[in-house]
Amino acid sequence: MPKNPAKKVPSLEEQLAEAAVGDEHYVLRLYVTGQTPRSLRAIQNIRRICEEYLHGRYDLEVIDIYQRPSLAKGEKVIAAPTLVKSLPAPIRRFVGDLSDTEKILFGLDLIPKESAK
Repeated sequence: MPKNPAKKVPSLEEQLAEAAVGDEHYVLRLYVTGQTPRSLRAIQNIRRICEEYLHGRYDLEVIDIYQRPSLAKGEKVIAAPTLVKSLPAPIRRFVGDLSDTEKILFGLDLIPKESAK
């Protein structure tokens, strides 16, 4: 009787490479408070993540809640910086400077839970 071969668990790099070839389009809004160091870090971090893992498959809008408070109110944003992923569903929110790349990738459904720290 043949034994069940062990199922190979793909590495994090293999999972990210597979996710990068997906065809889902991401719609993201980053709410910031002016040009504060934390806001600038969040902008830099999400742009790097998008270019590295979602190249050509995303729309990113950066919104200064000081200039457009009604948009933040409509999205029920109570802290900044906040990233809102509206597509693909489900809607997700991330608060902070977005420096934990693995956490963001997991939240964007680009890596499975068991790969995230």
